[in-house]
Amino acid sequence: MLLFGVFNIYLPLVAQTSSTLKGTIKDTEGKGIAGALITIPDIKTSARTDTSGSYQLMQLPKGTFMVQFSAVGFTTENNLISLNGETVYHAVLSENIIERNEVVVTGTSIGTERRKSPTPIQTISLKELQENPAATLMEALTTVPGVSITGTGPSIAKPVIRGLGANRVLVISQGVRQEGQQWGDEHGIEIDDNDVSGVEILKGPASLAYGSDALAGVLNILPYEAIPQGESKGKIVSSYQTNNGLAMLHAQAGSNRKGIVWHASGSLKYAHDYRNAYDGTVFNTRFNNQNFGAAMGIHKPWGYSKLSFTSYRQTLGLAEGERDSMGHFLQTIRQHDTEAVITAPTNNGYAIAIPMQKINHQKWVWQHSQYFKNQHRLSATLGYQQNTRSEYEDVLAPQHPAIQLLLKTYSYDLQYILPQNRQWNISWGVNGMKQDNFNQGSEYLIPDYQLFDIGIFTLLSKQWNDMLLSGGIRYDHRNLQSRQLLDEDDQVHFQAIKRNFSNLSGSIGFSYSLPNTVLKVNLASGYRAPNIAELSANGIHEGTFRYEYGNPGLKPERSLQADGGIEFNTAHTHISASIFVNRMYDYIYLHKLTNAAGDDSIPVLNNEDSYAAFRFHQNQAITYGGELYMDMHPHPLDWLHVEQGFSWVRGVFLQAPDSMRNIPFMPAPKWHIGLRAQYKNGKNKWQDAYLRISLDNYFAQNYIYNAYHTETPTPGYSLLHAGVGMTLVNKKAAPVCTFSFTVQNLLNKSYQDHLSRLKYAPENYATGRQGIYNMGRNAYISLQFPLIFSK
Repeated sequence: MLLFGVFNIYLPLVAQTSSTLKGTIKDTEGKGIAGALITIPDIKTSARTDTSGSYQLMQLPKGTFMVQFSAVGFTTENNLISLNGETVYHAVLSENIIERNEVVVTGTSIGTERRKSPTPIQTISLKELQENPAATLMEALTTVPGVSITGTGPSIAKPVIRGLGANRVLVISQGVRQEGQQWGDEHGIEIDDNDVSGVEILKGPASLAYGSDALAGVLNILPYEAIPQGESKGKIVSSYQTNNGLAMLHAQAGSNRKGIVWHASGSLKYAHDYRNAYDGTVFNTRFNNQNFGAAMGIHKPWGYSKLSFTSYRQTLGLAEGERDSMGHFLQTIRQHDTEAVITAPTNNGYAIAIPMQKINHQKWVWQHSQYFKNQHRLSATLGYQQNTRSEYEDVLAPQHPAIQLLLKTYSYDLQYILPQNRQWNISWGVNGMKQDNFNQGSEYLIPDYQLFDIGIFTLLSKQWNDMLLSGGIRYDHRNLQSRQLLDEDDQVHFQAIKRNFSNLSGSIGFSYSLPNTVLKVNLASGYRAPNIAELSANGIHEGTFRYEYGNPGLKPERSLQADGGIEFNTAHTHISASIFVNRMYDYIYLHKLTNAAGDDSIPVLNNEDSYAAFRFHQNQAITYGGELYMDMHPHPLDWLHVEQGFSWVRGVFLQAPDSMRNIPFMPAPKWHIGLRAQYKNGKNKWQDAYLRISLDNYFAQNYIYNAYHTETPTPGYSLLHAGVGMTLVNKKAAPVCTFSFTVQNLLNKSYQDHLSRLKYAPENYATGRQGIYNMGRNAYISLQFPLIFSK
């Protein structure tokens, strides 16, 4: 509130005359379209048409903005409109089955049409997320060609873009980079997946706009849906999953009235152990979440200002995979003040067993956009995150964490955006972060450290009739300092490290629009400084079944990627294809260490055997591949939706022997086929009904890093999914309840995803199978109830 008070004093000095945008949205026959949505992404405001198709947006700044006009079943129209006082614009939308013309903001200074952007960007909407449910938000994104996950059970998933993951994919939420010990393979993304309105996925280096850690791409998690002007509404969502008994309840409410915007939400989620045909009940894959958030903002002719807070709490079990001779999972329990190992229960209990993790992540974000009288704009985003990650592994001391990490992250992003001049859009900016990490447990994997990042950049774009040019240049500097740590025997566990990393990066791209077709080419450089674990790790990384050694001499990773793409769109067809080549310098990876006898190197701790040891190394590498996506509604069967997607990536080290030639842990090629029957809205109470069936074909992955038994091949498999959904409406055609029912892995296939960390769990001696298999058949049931307070 102090921030709002300060700006109430300052803003009249720069305030400008209020602008208004109003008009109508009609179809080609001149009939008004009720409920159509008008959105201005740069101002973060929207409105809906009334029953006659009329609309009005008020309290807008003066300037030129990309405005999007959309309605279900119609084309989406995007237009640059100059606002100055009262502006009238009438849009005419034609009927269209396929919608692939979104406005995106990832990696740009202003809203840009996705199909015209030279950088490879794809989007996934809230509707698509709801129709393709998954255990985590990251898993739901795997429907996008080129996107996969590194998973550790049903509650932990890390995004992978075109074969590159971990710290090479940057996740943006509420306008700031998500920071919660992101270096860990078994550290998930601490975001409430119920408070998401969509995701923008930028494939390829995005260091130009975001600096280090965006070498492979960016996931921009768009927050809750913006509430149109003059509305107050909310929703209640409940769902249940049969395989692991996941029960979820989510509620949210918000309002946008007279320039004051607020939003509040909360979620509860509980799951017990999941099952599959080979392993039965996989002990200690249970988890629970308690999340909430709130935001308040103000929209005026000078711009907008918003303060938001989110709290994410998760407790999750860590499956160790130890089994007896009969193949039953084992559990360590406390018995008469001593440890005892028993056969793990196979019931559906929700209580988390040791070993387990507790994550507590709070985030404050202030976003402010200031428009001046000369139409220049200053955009500022400041964030503070506090992440506490605790691991409990001693049943005799269940309240005392073995590893406890406290990470504090302060992030900043300032951009100065010039008004459009002769179709040029230019902006300058500076962004970065400061981090402080503290060990608070009795065991250590990484040292205490401090990090400071700063990047200075300029972004530009130019439109010539049907051609768009975009690009820019950036300079980054990172300083990282860690502290020396002595163990209980006064032996050095971590050496003190002081490293400085810097980089100059840039990109340039073109797109050319032809009738129904857009051609694209983009060249971009990427950069990633080694993270603290890669430099200094020395300890057991429980969730990944290995002992890790860092390498303090690592150099930063750099890459140069070339992309080419084509998009073809008609009223009934959308086809997109893209290819890429990514040359990477000093690629960082893990490989297993061996002893003098050629066996696994296994450090001994406290007179007990540990996991096999791994160490970080570097090599020169190249990745290449591509994606193909087709979305068709064969005329005249407009109700039938046929979708296909294919992705393939290959990664190799240069000048390496055969056993060390392949980059480890690259995703297998995937071919997705989907059929969806859509019921056109009629006069009955059930509308937007659909029936869909899809088949995901994962090909065998035999291109593996053989050396030191670091990686094992994975056979191919196919997963069949099906779903149905519909919306119940009242007499006024307003939605009352939305119902969906989906079955994933309909045939109960037993399989191991190539990127699953549980694939390397201990062997099941009863069957001879290595590791733990993925989840079996799982049915999702969801009910959503909209709440309309006023309109």
